[in-house]
Amino acid sequence: MTQTKGAVAFRNVRKTFGSFTAIPDLTLDIEPGKLVTLLGPSGCGKTTTLRMLAGLESPTDGQILIGGDDVTRLPADRRDVSMVFQSYALFPHMRVGQNVAYGLEAGGMKSAEARKRAEEALELVGLSGLAGRLPAELSGGQQQRVAVARALVLEPQVLLLDEPLSNLDARLRRKVRTDIRELQQRIGLTAVYVTHDQEEALAVSDTIVVMKEGKVAQIGTPRELYESPASDFIADFIGEANVVDGRVLSVQGDVAQVELGGVTLSLPSRGQSPGPTQISLRSNALKVTVAGKGDGTGIKGTIASSAYLGDHVEYEIDGPLERIFVVDDESDTPLPSGTAVALEVRPRGVALIPGTA
Repeated sequence: MTQTKGAVAFRNVRKTFGSFTAIPDLTLDIEPGKLVTLLGPSGCGKTTTLRMLAGLESPTDGQILIGGDDVTRLPADRRDVSMVFQSYALFPHMRVGQNVAYGLEAGGMKSAEARKRAEEALELVGLSGLAGRLPAELSGGQQQRVAVARALVLEPQVLLLDEPLSNLDARLRRKVRTDIRELQQRIGLTAVYVTHDQEEALAVSDTIVVMKEGKVAQIGTPRELYESPASDFIADFIGEANVVDGRVLSVQGDVAQVELGGVTLSLPSRGQSPGPTQISLRSNALKVTVAGKGDGTGIKGTIASSAYLGDHVEYEIDGPLERIFVVDDESDTPLPSGTAVALEVRPRGVALIPGTA
């Protein structure tokens, strides 16, 4: 095993479809043993990137390496990767064990050995004893784990997952994403995961690559992207932030004094200088208090609308920041429209957006 086994690299990769350029120039490194998520809205190029890595699309220009080897022009079956598709792609007429063993047998392995390896893969994903069932006899989550077992049994350098949870309901998505993450960490496999779901990406990833119009908008850990967005696009896309106007009053070292809606905050300066700026303000970064009941130092506003959602209340609030979206998880009784409120800014969830001063 070499040090580069499982490493992935894109070098100046470009992909066009006729006159349309889907990927203008992608250079990206993925460390071995990490789960890296390609995240972005529809049409951002994330699936095209995954398909080029899988060998299902050929780049127009550039180079793709897996484990240090140039695979740019290799067919899919010679790339040492396995893919879990959105649709699972299980053979409905084959038993679970036959589905998992199919790739091994197609590659020339004797049936007895392939079935043994399939049983081991099913045990790995928590499906021991289900080899004799048909896919239709399994739940959606079980079918997804069969698809993962079928990919893992080939012992690939890289596991590719294309929107793997999109066919599951919300509760099952949480369960299966946890299973996939725990499995990936347990076996130390490099995984490239594509999704448009921000919460899913935050939950499973070592690193998130946010893409926009075929380009990398920001790369970082889930915490880095959530707490330190590099642009208003990232702030709005990761975690639904309010992007509001403010002013940097002064900067001393790495700390800026910032005016926001009539109050002054101390924030990491992130390279900003005094002047107008934009600020990422998370929906849960504000504590809502009825005006006159607090210390009177918060941002003034008026409730425009409210919604009770069980464990929290959602508000739209008008004021000096125009209309903003606020989540209050400390109250179970919504304030009525027209209520005057003061908004206390919490320490977390507020950040200057670089390059906007």
